[in-house]
Amino acid sequence: MAEISTVARPYAEALFAAVRSDAAETKACADELRELSNLVAQEEVRTALSDPRLEDNQRLEILDALLRNRQQSTHFKNFVRLLVENDRLELAPAIYQQFEALKDAADGVAQAQIVSAFPLDDDQVAELVRLLEPKFNIKLKPHVTVDPSLIGGVRVVVGDHVLDTSVQAQLERMRDALVA
Repeated sequence: MAEISTVARPYAEALFAAVRSDAAETKACADELRELSNLVAQEEVRTALSDPRLEDNQRLEILDALLRNRQQSTHFKNFVRLLVENDRLELAPAIYQQFEALKDAADGVAQAQIVSAFPLDDDQVAELVRLLEPKFNIKLKPHVTVDPSLIGGVRVVVGDHVLDTSVQAQLERMRDALVA
């Protein structure tokens, strides 16, 4: 079977192409897609929607009821219908991730996964991002997690680039140099 991201990519690209000219609709679709993604990630919802006795219209009614608290755009309603008809609802989380990546690329922003040995306050994160943006030559949207096994320092992942200044990485480099 094809890789999930490979199958999800055309769906994300199609939705993004349909809404990209309107910033408000792009944001609304991103929010709606995130909510759909969270819904289909729940085991109970997946089980209910995968019941073979249900017709596509019944699945759409269930989803509409679950998403009732949101005013859905026409593009998003059509998109959900397409996912249901093609039996691709389980791709919603992967589609959401790729949609966000397309939106970020269009906005000139990249996700920065920052792993720190110790908790960082907002000022420290802002200062770190200020120092990293010129290095990566793009505006960064930070996502910070804490991993005490780093001992000290930070590890930053932006796309395919990794900047690892952690004490753990330095110790591993020293070990490798001594063994060689």
